[in-house]
Amino acid sequence: MLEIMPVDKIDAVVRVPGSKSYTNRSLITASLAAGKSIIKNALLSEDTQHMISCLSKIGMSIKSIPEDGVLTVDGCGGEIPVNEAQLFAGNAGTVMRFMTATLTLGEGRYEIDGVERMRNRPIQELLDGLNQLGADVASKENTGCPPVLINASGLKGGIIKMKGDVSSQYISAILLAAPYAISDVHIVITDDLVSKNYVDMTIEVMNRFGVNVERDSYKEFHVSSGQCYKGCEYVVESDASSASYFLAAAAITGGKVRIDGLGENSLQGDASFVDVLNKMGCTIKKTNNWLEVVGGRLRGVDVDMNDTPDVVQTLAVVAVFAVGKTRIRNVRNLRYKETDRIAAIVNELKKTGVKVREYEDGLEIEPAFPHSAEISTYNDHRMAMSFALIGLRTKGIKIKNPECVYKTFPDFFERLEKLYHGYYM
Repeated sequence: MLEIMPVDKIDAVVRVPGSKSYTNRSLITASLAAGKSIIKNALLSEDTQHMISCLSKIGMSIKSIPEDGVLTVDGCGGEIPVNEAQLFAGNAGTVMRFMTATLTLGEGRYEIDGVERMRNRPIQELLDGLNQLGADVASKENTGCPPVLINASGLKGGIIKMKGDVSSQYISAILLAAPYAISDVHIVITDDLVSKNYVDMTIEVMNRFGVNVERDSYKEFHVSSGQCYKGCEYVVESDASSASYFLAAAAITGGKVRIDGLGENSLQGDASFVDVLNKMGCTIKKTNNWLEVVGGRLRGVDVDMNDTPDVVQTLAVVAVFAVGKTRIRNVRNLRYKETDRIAAIVNELKKTGVKVREYEDGLEIEPAFPHSAEISTYNDHRMAMSFALIGLRTKGIKIKNPECVYKTFPDFFERLEKLYHGYYM
C-alpha cells in the first residue's frame, strides 16, 4: 500500500513514456514486415512485454535496449515461422485481440490465454469476423471469451459485417492482419464505432509501414491484398493516456504542467483531454511539440467520452474538486476493460465521501471535498494512477496494490513524486 503526499501547487515539465497503443501496433506491423525495423521511444511495460513474448514464441526476432526504449525487429514477411504455440496475453486486450488475428496468417494450431479477468472479456465479435474471412478460430470454453483456439491455414479474405459498439480493437486487429489475406478484405461497420481514434492510429501505423487502407469514414474499410509491410524506423509518440494524469494534477492543484513530446496534431484521442479541462475552467496551450494546462476554478461538465474512454477515470477524480455536477456519458464499453471501470469508480469515490450516481453507460459526480480512504485498484492500472491524484489535495489517500501500474507505466509513482520538485524529463 502506498500513501500519496499532498502538494500545494505544481509547476513542472513532464515527458511521459511512449504510447502503449502505438508500441503494440508497431510491434505487429514490424514483425509482419519485410526487412528490419527500428522502433524508438517504445514503451517497455507489462503489456508490451506480453506482446514481445507472444511474438517471440511464434518465431519473431525482437531485440530490446531497455534503457533507450529501442526495439529492433527482423520481420517475417507475413509468414509465421512457428506452426504450434501456447501464448499468454496477461490482461492486455491489445495483445489478445491483435495476436488472435495475426495468428490466422500462419499454418498450424495456436492457443492464446490470459489472466482470469481476461477470460471474462468478450472477443466473440472478433472471432465471428475472422471466421467470415475464412479463418478457423473459436472460444475454447464456448463463452465468447478467451482462451482462444486458432486452427490456422491462412486468411482467405472477403467482405464482412461487424458491430463496433464493444471494442474498436476488433476492427484494428483485422486491419493489421488484412494485407496478408489471400483476397481483399472489406469491413462494414453496422452501428456506431466506439473509440474511433484508435482505428485512426492503426491506419496511421499501417501507412507508416507501407500499407494503404481505403475507407468511408468509420463505416467501411478496405485493404487490398498483395500489400506488404516494409521495415522502417518508427518513433513512438508519447502516451496521451499517461499524460492525462499529470495534466489533471495541474487542474486539481491549480498548478501548471507541460507535456513534452505530445502535440496538438496527435491522433491519440486522449490528447483531447486538455480540451475537457479547458471546458472545466483550466487554461490550455498547444503546439506541435507540447501541451500545457494551467489550473483554474473548476466547474462541472456534461461530456460524451465515447472516443476517449481511457481518461474517464482521470476526469472523474478532477470532477471531485469542481463546482457543480459532472456527467460522463456513452462509455458502456468501460464495463469490459481490466475491471468494470464504471462500477469501480463509483465504489472508490463513495469511499472518499463523494456522491456518485451510476448509469449503465456512465456516471454522475456531485463534488464534495474527499476524506482519507484506502483505494482498491482491482488490479487496474488506471484506477491506481487516477485515484492517486486525489491524494495531491487530500491527506490519507492510500493506494492498494500500486504495482498494478507496471501494466503500462512502471515508474508512475516515482514520476508523480518528482512533481513536487518541478522540471524533470
